Amino acid sequence: MFYLFLKAAFSGILIAIASTVAKRYPGVGALVASLPLVSVLGMIWLWVEKPDPQNMAAHAGATFWYVIPSLPMFLLIPALLRHGVGFWYALVAGCVLTICLYSLMTWLGPRFGLQL
Repeated sequence: MFYLFLKAAFSGILIAIASTVAKRYPGVGALVASLPLVSVLGMIWLWVEKPDPQNMAAHAGATFWYVIPSLPMFLLIPALLRHGVGFWYALVAGCVLTICLYSLMTWLGPRFGLQL
């Protein structure tokens, strides 16, 4: 249980740092937020718990293919905000778009030989 708390606390601190930096320096905050911290931390925690190269390779490869459908969200949200759409509506629209694209990737990926 302590290990779970440690992982959550460490991961949460990194997210808190990114959002705090972004308040003062949006560009630097965006850079920190764009770092694949969740992916890297996930791989570290996975490796510590199960040091299996095949499992890690499968995880890292699948992560790559799931990043691609998440990227359009980062174009849709600012476009909506710049056109006067409220933040929460823009955020929900971005999340819905991402969920749809994830679903499409999950359906299409295996048909093209991707192991997700």
